[in-house]
Amino acid sequence: MTVTRFAPSPTGYLHIGNLRSALFNWLIARKAGGTFILRLDDTDPERSKPEYADAIQRDLEWLGLTWDRMERQSDRLDRYRAAADDLRAKGRFYEAFETPTELDLKRKKQLNMGRPPVYDRAALDLDEAAKDRLRAERGGHWRFLLERERIEWDDGILGPVSIDAGSVSDPVLIRGDGQVLYTLASVVDDTEMGVTHVVRGSDHVTNTATQIQIIEALGGTPPAFAHHSLLTGPQGEGLSKRLGSLSLRDFREAGIEPMAILSLMARLGSSDPVELRTTLDELVAGFDISRFGAAPTKFDADDLKPLSARVIAAEPFEAVAPQIATIGVPDAIAPQFWEAVRENIATRDAMADWWALFRDGAQPVVADEDRAFIEQARGLLPPHPYGPDAWAEWSGAVKDATGRKGRALFRPLRLYATGAETGPDMSLVMPLLQKPL
Repeated sequence: MTVTRFAPSPTGYLHIGNLRSALFNWLIARKAGGTFILRLDDTDPERSKPEYADAIQRDLEWLGLTWDRMERQSDRLDRYRAAADDLRAKGRFYEAFETPTELDLKRKKQLNMGRPPVYDRAALDLDEAAKDRLRAERGGHWRFLLERERIEWDDGILGPVSIDAGSVSDPVLIRGDGQVLYTLASVVDDTEMGVTHVVRGSDHVTNTATQIQIIEALGGTPPAFAHHSLLTGPQGEGLSKRLGSLSLRDFREAGIEPMAILSLMARLGSSDPVELRTTLDELVAGFDISRFGAAPTKFDADDLKPLSARVIAAEPFEAVAPQIATIGVPDAIAPQFWEAVRENIATRDAMADWWALFRDGAQPVVADEDRAFIEQARGLLPPHPYGPDAWAEWSGAVKDATGRKGRALFRPLRLYATGAETGPDMSLVMPLLQKPL
């Protein structure tokens, strides 16, 4: 069975970059009829917050990306300790004592000598007496002993990948304070939970190489890996400083539709065009991880707005009727109201603005050169309440009386009636006006 997972850290809100990994893993699981696991990487007790864990779940539920089971790494610390003991017994785990300052000095020295900044394994030369002295001074951290060989896998997006383990430092898996780090926890979880496919950002490629060796050292089978490109801004700039403004909760509060976000992100960076989907099933059917490329992918939040408007416009009346009722539109004219505004709103909340205009009237806008024209037009208005043919009757009468036609006729009349240059078809607007013009 296909098993995928999304493993966010509850140390902040989900942003659009997180979503790529969540969505791709969810789509793979759903397309194969498999299992999708939401796994909270909450082994850092200081930074992990319950409110962020709750927010992650709300964001995924809002998008419709439901999970089959949820796991918390903080509930599995005994499993990580057992794995650490196993690696020690196999001679693949060793204690080191360098401080961050000492490690930084080593790296700078290696770089100055033209060497790669790889940990020199000095800790392996310490005898027990030396280790005891260092333990008395500082906490020791635990590193995984990499085998100096090439680590290779066939990546679902990048293709064949080969990394020389000799160019990578032995990863720290447990900190001096005893905190289990992501690399070990993730490996243990993926192995014990039967994860078969892992899709994540290309910034994890080197981490994947080390994890493959750890998985194999623990007797597991590495999953199929795929590393998607990282998002940039519309001009190719990094998003790292903007991610706070690209959180999913901000998009939700701004009225962006879930299917607009999902439709864009399910195709962005692939060789397929972005197509608006109306259901999650359509999204699943059209997804193919092999269609994605390795090049950085440009993301422009403004692209979501027209997609979102199209999602709203396609909604049947029944889907929006409760919100239309909430803003006070009488049931008798609610279907007419939706027909008038559906293609003229960017968010669902904008319906309230149109109803306010229809209910209370607009502040007329009249250019100086059109004042006499509008005064004449007002005298030709049909009686209120306006019927379905009111706009045709009024504009026709004004045309006959003034000789105006086209834009010179319709633009001043719309500005007078609605205070705006654009909007719904006036033949739909006039019957909705609750007060006479």
